[in-house]
Amino acid sequence: MSQSEVPALRANQARLAEILHESCQFGAAHPYGSDTTETGMARLSLDDSDKAVRDWFIKSAESLGCKVSVDEMGNIFAVRPGKNNDAPPIMMGSHLDTQPTGGRYDGILGVLGGLEVLKVLNDNSYETEGPVGVVDWTNEEGARFPKMAVSSGVWAEQVPLKDAWNLKEVTANHDSPKTMKEELTRIGYLGKNPASYRSNPFAAHFELHIEQGPILEDQAQKIGVVEGVQAFKWFEITVKGRDSHAGTTPLYARKDSVLSAARMVAAANPIAKRLGGLTTTGIFETKPGTVNTMAHTVVFTLDIRHMKNETLSQMEEECRAEFKRIAHEDSEKGVEVEWKLLVDSPAVEFNPDCIRVVEQSATDVCSALPQTHPDGKLWRRMISGAGHDSCYTNTRCPTSMIFTPTKDGISHNPVEYCSAEDCALGASVLLGAVLRYDKLRAERGDFAS
Repeated sequence: MSQSEVPALRANQARLAEILHESCQFGAAHPYGSDTTETGMARLSLDDSDKAVRDWFIKSAESLGCKVSVDEMGNIFAVRPGKNNDAPPIMMGSHLDTQPTGGRYDGILGVLGGLEVLKVLNDNSYETEGPVGVVDWTNEEGARFPKMAVSSGVWAEQVPLKDAWNLKEVTANHDSPKTMKEELTRIGYLGKNPASYRSNPFAAHFELHIEQGPILEDQAQKIGVVEGVQAFKWFEITVKGRDSHAGTTPLYARKDSVLSAARMVAAANPIAKRLGGLTTTGIFETKPGTVNTMAHTVVFTLDIRHMKNETLSQMEEECRAEFKRIAHEDSEKGVEVEWKLLVDSPAVEFNPDCIRVVEQSATDVCSALPQTHPDGKLWRRMISGAGHDSCYTNTRCPTSMIFTPTKDGISHNPVEYCSAEDCALGASVLLGAVLRYDKLRAERGDFAS
């Protein structure tokens, strides 16, 4: 497809920045400066601020002439009609929930960038061949309900609906944590439509997202054309020892779950380093948790990642073997260790046609910029280090992603930042990619009766 076949439409930088920050009034937290935009976010999935931004999103989408629907997982679909409305829509998707100490761009840019695309199409009275829309996926972060991208997983029929509904919140400060279904019901977003790609198919899924890493900024580049996502697994590890008195129990007589678990966390790091992967422990809980009593139980999380599925499996095998050795041989009287798999996300390869239209759009958009990069190329192909809803949509429809620079590579942090210029560049690439894929559908006869 030649560049001339697609109109040179661009996102409105000022308008995108305005609606992005307007949406961030819901759940704003952790201020780090005097400006109203200098805050982070604490908009956990299905809390009151999430309900407020969902209501705002639906109102915004309906004002653009979109048909809005909500499924059983609270996923919100806003679709702008085209010439052939019996065909599945091209969807632009991401999420509006954040981490407890999150920023204003992770996920949010993808949803608001999608809205900006629809605004540009309306401004120019542009009629697409097929319908085009935006989706807000529920609980992508997995911060409140501990399964990331769970709702796109249900849509893809990779996660059972009842399992998702029964997930209990992990960030509650009370003794009766709520389930996803309870909170969907409470805020009025337990939709009646089935959460399934069968009843709600997509023609394609494009996701605009901040990189969440330093590569684009370090390389003085503006756009990442994402080819795929590295493999990762999340585990919950339980180490069981024996609670006993800190002052009367000799070291040789202890079943110290905390010491053993700490050694396990430390042991995972050199395994990852040697195999070229990553390991992270973000939660570490002890029971009963008093100063002068050894904990009888420790529960910690282990996140392992690698570009290749087979190497990720090797990392897991070596961690399991080393944890077992620590439990039996390096823990005085010994402890027990149990593994529970929380998330299994194999390496993802995105659709070649989707990658191609993103690349074409990036070439077009970047051609108008000052050529500051040494080789004149302001975009690059990339592999995502983080998981996204696109990992699940890729199993059911053609998918790709677009990355924008992240200042200092910082994400999941209140100071997370992507400049208004870079946000608009990403949205412009998203717009161009969607229009090119829309033309491609017509060329290959997707709309033939």
